[in-house]
Amino acid sequence: MAENKTKINDQSVQAFLENVEDEKKREDCFTLVELMENVTGAPAKMWGDAIVGFDQYHYKYDSGREGDFLVVGFSPRKENVVLYGIAGFEEFDSLLGKLGKHKTGKSCLYVKSLKNVDMAVLRQMVERSVEHTRKTHPG
Repeated sequence: MAENKTKINDQSVQAFLENVEDEKKREDCFTLVELMENVTGAPAKMWGDAIVGFDQYHYKYDSGREGDFLVVGFSPRKENVVLYGIAGFEEFDSLLGKLGKHKTGKSCLYVKSLKNVDMAVLRQMVERSVEHTRKTHPG
């Protein structure tokens, strides 16, 4: 069975984010660190080489595959900042309509710039996602 390649590690979040070339994206990343640390109560940790994650949970699928993953996090990519752990977009339809400029993937939220989103709505989405993950994966 394949092992999860994205694991928590001891790389420096600060050093990683300071190397984000685009100044505005770098500022957005530090804003997200503050928001996600505040919501989760957990410090930022590196997951793999390019994801900043907060808190973790253990999962186990019916197939027998299991592992640990971040509760919520983000990664600065070339075009967007990708937010992970924003659970079940269908439950967020009304919030997504209020969020501002964004795109969604299977389980990711893509934001080009935080100046284009309503930060109160984003915070509410992060809070609900963290709550959902902690309820469905206690411990």
